[in-house]
Amino acid sequence: MDSSPSYRLSLLSILTGTFLVPVNSTMIAVGLPTIAGALDVSLAQASWVITIYLIVMAAIQPIAGKMGDLYGKRTMFLLGMMLFLIASAACMFSFSLLWLIMFRAVQALGGAIATPNATALIRDVVPKERLGKAFGTFGLLMGLGAAIGPLVGSILIGGIGWTSIFWINIPFALLSLVMAWVYLPRTLPRSGDATLDILGAVYMAAGFTLLTLIVTHREFFSAWTAAELALITMLFIHRERRFKAPLIQFSLFRNRMFSSANIAILLSNAIMYSTILVVPVLLQTVYHYSVQTVGMLLFVFSLSMSACSWIGGSLTERLGKRLLVLLSFAVSATALLGYLGIYVYPNISYIAAVLLVGGIGSGIGTPSMQAASLQAVSKDMSGLAAGIFSTSRYIGGMAASVMVSVMLDFHVLFYCLLIVAAVGLPLSGGLTERTGSSAKAD
Repeated sequence: MDSSPSYRLSLLSILTGTFLVPVNSTMIAVGLPTIAGALDVSLAQASWVITIYLIVMAAIQPIAGKMGDLYGKRTMFLLGMMLFLIASAACMFSFSLLWLIMFRAVQALGGAIATPNATALIRDVVPKERLGKAFGTFGLLMGLGAAIGPLVGSILIGGIGWTSIFWINIPFALLSLVMAWVYLPRTLPRSGDATLDILGAVYMAAGFTLLTLIVTHREFFSAWTAAELALITMLFIHRERRFKAPLIQFSLFRNRMFSSANIAILLSNAIMYSTILVVPVLLQTVYHYSVQTVGMLLFVFSLSMSACSWIGGSLTERLGKRLLVLLSFAVSATALLGYLGIYVYPNISYIAAVLLVGGIGSGIGTPSMQAASLQAVSKDMSGLAAGIFSTSRYIGGMAASVMVSVMLDFHVLFYCLLIVAAVGLPLSGGLTERTGSSAKAD
């Protein structure tokens, strides 16, 4: 570990690059109606630029950390940032939906590889006595990135055009890449028998892609596609049950606390992403709000969510995980009822108020869910548990993208999300303290 002042430059190179990942996950949401109009496609088709990002992140992030162990964390971080940089540039010149979706997938691949290796690199380059502060800064920037994404996106799209949300990445990604090349210490690959479940990741990505196509595009549904989906699912389960280092360790779900935490984050993220996706469409197409106004309103939601996530983390031990998760879904249900009120009171102050409440609901319980997921398993399984938790979050986002694409009557969508929140309420009962012994892999 380097204790010289140069560690600050190493840390800056890491933070500059990884900050772009959450920004790009939320920034594009506010521009979805604009992109659909510019490319002359439906909203359901345009939503694939978000869905594909989530699918790739879900499939790749669980193995990306192991890639750093096998090939070197510095090498993988540089590879991830290079892919992110190239894909961002390519997205600028994608004037057809297919090409945009393809390059968004590459962009997600870069982000998925870079992010877990960034956290591992922080442990390597930052002095031990300053590690807590460094990880605190990392968490703050990741939350802030997600919060300011809609605001930045709305300003860029309203002032320059939708391609600007991609070229804005280039100077920051390039700076991160150059600084990382110069300042990050070389890391040696770890010797051992670590293996990558690449085939499992391929099955997962293929299955989610095919399932989304079948649900959102009725013309893709047939006996053949249903059979293909069933085959991919069976191959994935067979692979995960027999591979010694699987993406998903199914035996962990026998632990009630672990399964409750992962289902809870899936449902919570479905509500959160649905809000981020549906609000721009509703306000721009029905009530003709400008993209800048929509960005400001979504910023209220995202900032509230990020702030309450931090507050929820500090309250976890004091109030208990069960109460905070229960509160999270109860507040989210209240916000969803408030979203229905937008049809009656479509003024800015009311919309900002209900989005503020929605952000509280989406943020306050997340740290408790994550803590429960990790505490439910033994320490030697914590890395795998963290990967499954991350995958559950992305699956929730995918579900939201599908629901927004299919349910064009947003009244129905809000009622369905109310049911999702209601299902989440009893899940809080599973977040009681348990040992991880019962969750060990077979």
